[in-house]
Amino acid sequence: MTDTPHRILQPEGWARPVGYANGVEARGRQVFVGGQIGWNSQCRFEVRDLPGQVRQALENVVAILAEAGAGPEHVTTMTWYVVDRKAYSASTKEIGAAWRATMGRVFPAMAVVEVSGLIEDEALVEIQAVAVVPD
Repeated sequence: MTDTPHRILQPEGWARPVGYANGVEARGRQVFVGGQIGWNSQCRFEVRDLPGQVRQALENVVAILAEAGAGPEHVTTMTWYVVDRKAYSASTKEIGAAWRATMGRVFPAMAVVEVSGLIEDEALVEIQAVAVVPD
């Protein structure tokens, strides 16, 4: 169960996804969050590990959402870009803890894509989000 004002789309007979939704239906004002990486508000990396950078990137997403009067519960979709999918798979427990600490029990439609690199050499993850604030 998720804490969101949107309708989660779960086709009958499909296995329930873990940690994301297959689809989300929403109506309202849209908020687009550009790719956020694991550095702080002063563009400095405080952590060098993937779970720590995920936590910081999610905190950055939440801060931007707050500027629009939105919160994690309004996120409808996210795309994550990671530079090492094996590190991602090996860190799912820690990444899950970072998720719960910043996003709560919200599970938007998501995709995770492995990329060969990100613009900032120290970045291990970049997260882009779309939120919809109900009318």
